[in-house]
Amino acid sequence: MLRSDLRIVSLIPSATELVAALGLTDYLVGRSHECDYPDPVMTLPICTQPTFDPQGNSAVIHDRVTLLLQKALSVYRVETDVLEHLRPTHILTQAQCEVCAVSLAEVEQAVAGLTTIQPRILSLQPACFSDLWDDLRRVGAMVGVAADAVVAALQERVAACAQQTQDLAEGDRPSVVCIEWMEPLMAAGNWVPEQVAIAGGRSCFGTVGQHSPWLAWADLQQADPEVIVVMPCGFGLDRIRQDMHLLTQRSGWSALRAVRHNQVYLVDGNHYFNRPGPRLVDSLEILAELIHPQRFSYGYGPQAWQRWEAIASPS
Repeated sequence: MLRSDLRIVSLIPSATELVAALGLTDYLVGRSHECDYPDPVMTLPICTQPTFDPQGNSAVIHDRVTLLLQKALSVYRVETDVLEHLRPTHILTQAQCEVCAVSLAEVEQAVAGLTTIQPRILSLQPACFSDLWDDLRRVGAMVGVAADAVVAALQERVAACAQQTQDLAEGDRPSVVCIEWMEPLMAAGNWVPEQVAIAGGRSCFGTVGQHSPWLAWADLQQADPEVIVVMPCGFGLDRIRQDMHLLTQRSGWSALRAVRHNQVYLVDGNHYFNRPGPRLVDSLEILAELIHPQRFSYGYGPQAWQRWEAIASPS
């Protein structure tokens, strides 16, 4: 049973979207500085802030974050005075990546310093679709709401996509590289290789359920994928365009098979692929219509994805 005094603070965008999917948006009282979906959460008080300047290209941001971590400093801070004022009964956070959002340890430390409340903390660490289903059920169980119907609806969409690609022969599954960071180069791991497989492709890098791997440029050249999908963590389409020179000016870029065949795509990683919430299913559908447009047409473009050559500036 849903408790009457429920007050939820979500410190990570994916958790905010989980709460919304369960029909609990009205019980959210605070959010992280990055939580921006669904629209009603934008009016909520902000409970976290970055401790570095998030402006700049991929290389600059990487250097700033790396310097903080080398000094054993936090990448984000929790606004404990805001938490004290909001008096949450529950706080949702993550234990997956200290670069992506405030960490579990930092939240626990902040809560320990509160004087008038001791909210329950639930840390989420999804790495694949099955973890997402479990997280929905865990959040639902925590607050007394059944999640089975929400999970079933999402699973049905995943199954529908899988059914349309299950008959594909190995030769009809194009090789795909999903790029999660441009400088230094990183391939997408965790749930993305699983999405690529369901969508009818073959992921060249990354292992389902494991962290994203760093790549040498020679690795990408050697793989020479048929499809390249650029999805930098935290970047929308406009921000990706600004940084594409970090790839296009590399020696050998124009010789890559995906580039020659006009199969390079930019996708909104910030709102889809980088958030392990309900819109991971949307992300799967985006990949499906990129990899096999003759089989899928969900209509996500051009808001969620765009073909690179179609929007690139002439050289």
